[in-house]
Amino acid sequence: MASGISGMGIDGDSGETKGGMWDLDQKLDQPMDEEAGRLKNMYREKNTSALLLLRLAFQSLGVVYGDLGTSPLYVFYNTFPHGIDDTEDVIGALSLIIYSLTLIPLLKYVFIVCRANDNGQGGTFALYSLLCRHAKIKTIPNQHRTDEELTTYSRSTFHEHSFAAKTKRWLEAYPFRKNSLLILVVIGTCTVIGDGILTPAISVLSASGGIKVDHPKMSNDVVVVVAVIILVGLFSLQHYGTDRVGWLFAPVVLLWFLLVGGIGIFNIWKYDSSVLRAFSPVYIYRYFRRRKRDGWTSLGGIMLSITDSIYWPVFVIATLAAIVASQATISATFSIIKQALAHGCFPRVKVVHTSKKFLGQIYIPDINWILMVLCIAVTAGFRNQSQIGNAYGTAVVIVMLVTTFLMTLIMLLVWRCHWVLVLLFTVFSLVVECTYFSAVLFKVDQGGWVPLVIAAAFLVIMYVWHYGTVKRYEFEMHSKVSMAWILGLGPSLGLVRVPGIGLVYTELASGVPHIFSHFITNLPAVHSVVVFVCVKYLPVYTVPEDERFLVKRIGPKNFHMFRCVARYGYKDLHKKDEEFEKKLFDNLFLFVRLENMMEGCSDSDEYSLYGQQTQNSMDYLLRNNGNLTTGNNNDFTCSTVDSIIPVKSPNQGNNTVTSLGRESSQAEVDEMEFLNRCRDAGVVHILGNTIVRARRDSRFYKKIAIDYIYAFLRKICRENSVIFNVPHESLLNVGQIFYV
Repeated sequence: MASGISGMGIDGDSGETKGGMWDLDQKLDQPMDEEAGRLKNMYREKNTSALLLLRLAFQSLGVVYGDLGTSPLYVFYNTFPHGIDDTEDVIGALSLIIYSLTLIPLLKYVFIVCRANDNGQGGTFALYSLLCRHAKIKTIPNQHRTDEELTTYSRSTFHEHSFAAKTKRWLEAYPFRKNSLLILVVIGTCTVIGDGILTPAISVLSASGGIKVDHPKMSNDVVVVVAVIILVGLFSLQHYGTDRVGWLFAPVVLLWFLLVGGIGIFNIWKYDSSVLRAFSPVYIYRYFRRRKRDGWTSLGGIMLSITDSIYWPVFVIATLAAIVASQATISATFSIIKQALAHGCFPRVKVVHTSKKFLGQIYIPDINWILMVLCIAVTAGFRNQSQIGNAYGTAVVIVMLVTTFLMTLIMLLVWRCHWVLVLLFTVFSLVVECTYFSAVLFKVDQGGWVPLVIAAAFLVIMYVWHYGTVKRYEFEMHSKVSMAWILGLGPSLGLVRVPGIGLVYTELASGVPHIFSHFITNLPAVHSVVVFVCVKYLPVYTVPEDERFLVKRIGPKNFHMFRCVARYGYKDLHKKDEEFEKKLFDNLFLFVRLENMMEGCSDSDEYSLYGQQTQNSMDYLLRNNGNLTTGNNNDFTCSTVDSIIPVKSPNQGNNTVTSLGRESSQAEVDEMEFLNRCRDAGVVHILGNTIVRARRDSRFYKKIAIDYIYAFLRKICRENSVIFNVPHESLLNVGQIFYV
């Protein structure tokens, strides 16, 4: 079936009135405000013990600080690739390193950027998620006001006439600005991926090059082979997970820090304490005055600092520390790709959660092997840590510039800082970082082009995938079926209702998807129970299990049609099909019980409804399997939305509750039995297989992007049925084509 998205006049998010039919649809398929309200405040944040914090802090030595701590392995080599002519140059370069570390990692990142975390999550997409919660800038408009009631959906409010409100309106005004912001985020993400390739290459190659200190006549080929062997071993360890690798690597980094610090203190005390002059910024001025352009271009090597009788012990520890430094960027790459997946900006890949205790520890097999191949290619191709260092410096500076622009918006929209403070931060950061950026530009032809090529390749992949995802969502939104038409078919939907439950997967959280109309117009039968399942990701780091599922009924009861919205954060794991299906039906049955109880309660004059959420009612219902009975203390509540309390004496209250139970329980039992029979008859997962094609009159670059790049990515990425772990015998694909 060929379809198009042009010329359709209904915008599901605009809220514009399109006539009587549109009004009827809104009444028949209302948002899940009530269902979302039931779940609010049920989640309780887990307390973190001091012992657990110490454990995670120790692990962070191996996973986070290894990259920064191993900079001495290569920073001076890349700063002085042609050797050192004057010892004063060492003092000047060291002074630059000290103040670079002070200005950028300490002042900017530790004191400012790290405060902009999303509940402890970092990265460009985490910052983007924060912005998405404070402004309507998502290019896939699948959010609803009910999502804002999540306990993890934290955001600040501001006055309508404030500078933050003006910034918000400016961002939301045109799609071009939203797309530009997304492209900026994607560029930062692509550069981080490039960093994940370059860091292992330069760290391991630099450490392996230490062999030539003791054996200067050794061939460089041997050094490269040793580095490649170490890299293969490093990437082969990744499937064990960050938790185990962190415990393995943290002692190595701790020992490395103690060793480097101890050697430094000893050498200063015994040989030359004049190195302490580097704490004076005067030597920075002298360094540039003496070296002129060479001093300026050496800033690219200085940039690498950001991120001797005991030769062999130091060599071994240095090599191990280099491996640890590589682990930091590999873990960051996995994390940021998982975030990109949730925002629809990366093709579907397998994500393995390697820890049952900690949510964010993941392993992505496909990306792991791609990183390994590219890392080996860079190491074997350049065979020179100087050129890899030039490439690495370029990548680091680009990431910093992207972070500065995003932090500017964070300070305005999230923190609501005064515009003067925001201006000072932005100007100061850009002056420092643009200085370094101008230096690395001189080395683009000496290896600095590598991260640009890598970032460009990933940028094309990510943006084309996102573009196709947006167009597919727009197609579903604009071609959804009228509820009035569905109801006009009658309870049988004009077909034979066969035993079983059909789970129709859709990206829509409201309305009937086009694939369902295509399904019922081409097949003579449909299942007795139909559940429209929407799995969507929100700009939050996690959605608590208790708030994950929203369930509501569509149409009259005899239609047996429901909607279930499963909400996930960008760090959440999509459970295996058996568990996902079980939780879905548990929530469906719970909804039916609550619905019948509310119908019984609404007919009684003996009870008053108060609009407050309560955990006790849900616990009570789960403990008693939905039976309406009274406790000794008469503390029964009838709904998680409305606390129901007796207005008469306890004895009268007991009699009323018992009466209500008899009236509503029969209808509940009948429907529960019907649902269980249908579930036992079989569950079928109905997925849409939508193919996107470019129109014949489209421009050539659009045809290349859609018909070749996007089509190729769709072909090699994991299918939705695999992501959802749907058994092949229970899968039904509904194919359709639309043109953009």
